[in-house]
Amino acid sequence: MKPLSTYQCTATPASAEQLTEAEQSALCAQVPNWQVVPINGISQLQRNFKFDNFVQAIAFANNITEIAESNDHHPTLLLSYGQVTVNWWSHSIAGLHHNDFVLAAKTDEIYKAQ
Repeated sequence: MKPLSTYQCTATPASAEQLTEAEQSALCAQVPNWQVVPINGISQLQRNFKFDNFVQAIAFANNITEIAESNDHHPTLLLSYGQVTVNWWSHSIAGLHHNDFVLAAKTDEIYKAQ
C-alpha cells in the first residue's frame, strides 16, 4: 500500500460509506499521532500541533488551507498561541472516510517540514 500522503482527494460524496471501526484502526496505524474522537456524535480525526509562537502556528494553519483547497476537503482548525488543533472528517457523511486519513497524513508532512 502506498503512503496515505501520496493520494489525491476529491470531495467525499454523500453516497460514500463511513469507514468501519476495523478500517479506521488499520488506517490509524499510518497516522499514529492522530486520535479518533467523537464530537457531537460524529467521529473525527484530531491532533494537536505545538509551536514556539503564534506566527509559526498561523503559518502552519495557512499551509493546511493549501492542501484543503487542492484536495477539496476542509478541516476544522482551532488556532491559539503556540498550537493548532486540527480535526478532519467528512461533513457529507457525518463521519470518517479514507479522505480524512489522507489529509491527516498530508498535515503530518506539512508539520515535519516546518
